[in-house]
Amino acid sequence: MSESIEDVQPAGETPALTDDQVDGAEDAPTEDTNNGPDQPTEAVKPTEPAATVLLLGSGELSRELALAFQRLGGVVVAADRYYAPAHGVADRSAVVKMNDAEELAALIEREKPRYVVAESGVIAADALIAVAERGDIEVLPAPRSIRLSQDREGLRRLASDELGLPTVPFWFAGSAEELSAVAEHAGFPLVVKPVVGAQRDGESVLLRPDDVEPAWQRATTAGHIVHNRVLAESVVEVEYEITMLTVRTTGPSGPGVQFCEPIGHRQVGTDVLEAWQPQPLSPAALDAAKSISARIVNSLGGRGVFGVELLVQGDDVYFSDVRIRPHDSGLVTLRSQRLSEFEMHARAILGLAVDTIMISPAAVEVTYGGADAGEPSADIGAVLADALATSESDVRLFGRPGESDAPRRLGVALATAPDVIIARDRARRVGTALRKLW
Repeated sequence: MSESIEDVQPAGETPALTDDQVDGAEDAPTEDTNNGPDQPTEAVKPTEPAATVLLLGSGELSRELALAFQRLGGVVVAADRYYAPAHGVADRSAVVKMNDAEELAALIEREKPRYVVAESGVIAADALIAVAERGDIEVLPAPRSIRLSQDREGLRRLASDELGLPTVPFWFAGSAEELSAVAEHAGFPLVVKPVVGAQRDGESVLLRPDDVEPAWQRATTAGHIVHNRVLAESVVEVEYEITMLTVRTTGPSGPGVQFCEPIGHRQVGTDVLEAWQPQPLSPAALDAAKSISARIVNSLGGRGVFGVELLVQGDDVYFSDVRIRPHDSGLVTLRSQRLSEFEMHARAILGLAVDTIMISPAAVEVTYGGADAGEPSADIGAVLADALATSESDVRLFGRPGESDAPRRLGVALATAPDVIIARDRARRVGTALRKLW
């Protein structure tokens, strides 16, 4: 497939999977065991009473993951910038620059962990590859998946060109002029994303020619990483945006994957505002979603939870992105499943039995704030009393966002119900009450 921008041809405009492709899509053994627990895996010997787990990334989701590892006997070292949420619950903490290979190597040498777990989208991947090659420390989910998760061009070409997964039309541009040519050919609106760095900081929607230059500048400096490539995607009409949480394990008969029930989500930019489980899909769409998820996850390799982002229009399903760690929309599993996404991730990494059993329809609403959000108001008791007066509700408060300029999660509102519609309504009521704190 040509990579020429001058031709301005889509780098990936593959059709939705046919029934035959869906039937034979998986490249490695898969195992869909929503109805019961998996057998213990044998890839890792979960016999160390105090295996040290180094989390590279210590945000709000890492806080929940740290607790999951600790409940399984792990000693957790949380690494990130100052005042990171997971620092408050970890056994030890470290302040490092995630994209500084020397700092990461020194930290790993000092802590000598059994497992190094990538929990950030901006990590010096080369340093982790070097650690993995030594053989005495496991880097998870896998060095390959960590590298590709930070290279959207490599990931998209893997999905479209190598695996043949259906995607929306996309292009790559190496200058503002090339991006302008892409926009002229593809039309507006057009979504522009950084090829490396933090997508949250660098994503823009182009609505007119005047938007090209600001979008280029924003994408090429995302996350304080300067680079000269961007990804541009056409905007297509879809019914749903979903996340397929896919758990990859390794066992005596080889690798296998399990799927959680589809999670629907609503987001602005890259921030998930609301998520619910299950999201009903047609049988054909569900089969396609599982097939796409299995193929990309098996190609990335490793162990753990992967959040595969998909676009659904009728029976057609399109690959959008994949996270190699617990996903924002997966916060709903704190109440919808027997094991949350954090518990599944920890178990898979440690080589323990995992299941994806859903116990109730549920929904979550996320509240964000910037560095100026401050402490919760003094009437926290009254606010919580109001929020938790809603039936089958729960909350998680993450505290202050610390020194980050980007919006961070301040808290989440959770609710269960006999069906998703009621659960979403309850979560919205809880979220409305919770926002009075800030």
